[in-house]
Amino acid sequence: MSEFSAADHAWMGRALQLAERGRLTCDPNPRVGCVLVRDGECIAEGWHARTGDAHAEIRALESAQAEVAGATAYITLEPCSHYGRTPPCADALIEAGIARVVVGATDPNPKVSGRGLERLREAGVAVTAGLMAEQSERLNPGFFRRMRSGLPYVRAKLAMSLDGRTAMASGESRWITSAAARADVHHWRASSSAIVTGVDTVLADDPALTARDLEAEFLPPQRVVMDTHLRTPTDAQMLTDENGLLIIHGGTMPAREAEHTQAGAELWQVGLDGDGHVDPVAALSALAEAEINEIWLESGPRLAGAWIQAGVVDELVVYLAPHLMGHEANPLLILPGLEAMADRLPVQWLDSRRVGEDLRMTLRLHEAEEV
Repeated sequence: MSEFSAADHAWMGRALQLAERGRLTCDPNPRVGCVLVRDGECIAEGWHARTGDAHAEIRALESAQAEVAGATAYITLEPCSHYGRTPPCADALIEAGIARVVVGATDPNPKVSGRGLERLREAGVAVTAGLMAEQSERLNPGFFRRMRSGLPYVRAKLAMSLDGRTAMASGESRWITSAAARADVHHWRASSSAIVTGVDTVLADDPALTARDLEAEFLPPQRVVMDTHLRTPTDAQMLTDENGLLIIHGGTMPAREAEHTQAGAELWQVGLDGDGHVDPVAALSALAEAEINEIWLESGPRLAGAWIQAGVVDELVVYLAPHLMGHEANPLLILPGLEAMADRLPVQWLDSRRVGEDLRMTLRLHEAEEV
């Protein structure tokens, strides 16, 4: 028999709902929810809203409407046991007299994983872990990926016609999808730590790459351009607004570096791959070190294809528009070397739904490590 009751599942489900409320604001920390239950009744709820603020457990303890001693705490992620930006939550639960703690996922950081649970057990608290752990991990794919592998979680956004085309042969591409699909993209952008594109897209479209027209509060994602030879124009739209731009390049170019720095860009230099472009693993490793959890890749077919073939893309978010653009139009991806059926890259369906006039398909690449 399961060690978790139906009530345990219900309360953890509520904690996961609460954790979702921090989706747009708590980065780079994980999204965490907490419910305190005593005698079968909820006496407090909390969630982590933003980095530096109280964690979910503390918010729940502070908002309790009844005595918390002897209560059960349902927490979507293992309580912290170390001093970071805030004191250890495990200690606060012990001091409050919590009798039982039910945890979703354990902390993926190998340096601290399990220590919060151990501290609680040593203090005499009854602890069980693993309830709805998969849901907690799905809520924080970038945090888990970064802690486990040192890379962010990457979603590649693609938009295509019914015949798999992304732009006319002339380069004209506005707009392939409906207004509803474009609004949906802004929600995805807002929930990401960074939006990444390539210099070819900057040269062709001069995009803003901001999250706009959202009613909810959100943290502006970091904008990043992969630009091996620093070809980004110094008057590009992303260098003339207040949102900042990071350019990752691949060589020492003092004159161009000075021009771009003067224009307001932050520059990082990383190594090159075998084709002489910015190495995607090196770039993503650097972004992970800067606590970037989730990346929204919104680029042209070459960069998206290269990242897919490098094995660093975890999900595809594909918008399919109900029209035909013809065989001379530009393809969805550039994927050289796929010559036989055995070379195909398999994907796994995660979700599909209508968004306005379009179909949005979410797929996981089998090559990417599962979170």
